[in-house]
Amino acid sequence: MKLIRSTTDLAINGAPPAFEEPLHVGRPIVGDRAAFLDQVGRILDNQWLTNNGQFVQEFERRIAEYLGVRHCVAMCNGTIALEIAIRALGLTGEVIVPSWTFIATAHALYWQGITPVFADIDPATHNLDPDSVRRMITPRTTGIIGVHLWGRAAPVERLQAVADEHGLKLLFDAAHAFGSTYRGGRIGSFGACEVLSFHATKAFNTMEGGAVVTNDDELAETARLMRNFGFKAYDYVIHPGTNGKMIEVCAAMGLANLDRFEETVAMNRRNHDTYRRSLAGVSGISLLDYDPTDHNSHHYVVVEVGSGSALRDRILAALHAENVLARKYFWPGCHRMQPYRDLFPHAGMMLGHTEKVAEQVLVLPNGNLPTEAIETISDVVRQMATCAWS
Repeated sequence: MKLIRSTTDLAINGAPPAFEEPLHVGRPIVGDRAAFLDQVGRILDNQWLTNNGQFVQEFERRIAEYLGVRHCVAMCNGTIALEIAIRALGLTGEVIVPSWTFIATAHALYWQGITPVFADIDPATHNLDPDSVRRMITPRTTGIIGVHLWGRAAPVERLQAVADEHGLKLLFDAAHAFGSTYRGGRIGSFGACEVLSFHATKAFNTMEGGAVVTNDDELAETARLMRNFGFKAYDYVIHPGTNGKMIEVCAAMGLANLDRFEETVAMNRRNHDTYRRSLAGVSGISLLDYDPTDHNSHHYVVVEVGSGSALRDRILAALHAENVLARKYFWPGCHRMQPYRDLFPHAGMMLGHTEKVAEQVLVLPNGNLPTEAIETISDVVRQMATCAWS
């Protein structure tokens, strides 16, 4: 990337933006380009591009080993993986989810005729609040989906206790949480299963991809059948299914990135530390931190703007003017997106913490950024916040 201006002047009155090329949240990371290209050559030589080839099998083995689980069932993307997990668990009726999550968490249910019921979050962690979950349970509830938002573990034991008390299935959307730990154990083995996303925007990516990871042999076998039209063998279909397979090239990207993943984490952690130092003491600005006792990819640089949406949106506009494409994930919350806004027009009355957090959050770029780029981004945030509070 080319830094056009190193000053803290905002890009107004015709001034050029600070960056020649846009800086996105979730810029793709390629761990070992040479290794990836070598593997692509081998795939082309093999002439086996999909249908559970050797690279997908190796990828599944390596991911299961890394996470310490019995099974990794690789999929074409995280949303299909979530849909298959939901169907494999036999969920019906209503399933409780946070509204403060990516819309795919809710859509994966609604797409299959299941009603997502939105529960509130803990404002300190942004994760699902078990007490709110308990209040939303009805006779039609069959499951709970916890989300490890920003890669920070959801309250696993408390959610499991609620699920056990009411006879509900519990699974976790771990799209943000590859490589994260909870009390020393890697996320991936909690609940009935966990669902990973390997989308290009994630700290660990396969360009596009996802997986269901579990210690349940029967569930894993069902997921494998469902991702390949229900085929048990050639011309032998024993289960309803769809096409959810990961292709060989995506698995090759995953293997190349897995070998460099800890380097990516170290880079993200350094960037997060630079943001922390650069934004320290800025009135009304707080950086969401990670539990130092657990491992995290540090991929998400999440800022809370204390005075709410007006200042947050002014900061966002100033960053965009500098070609810094920060995002206000996951504004305005799933319950305020369609079709849920029309289906549940009063859901916000039960989601006070979600609505407040939605007006405060701003996510800043991370990944392969030089220190001076992070300092320039922080300067813009500081200027806008200082003007607002002066």
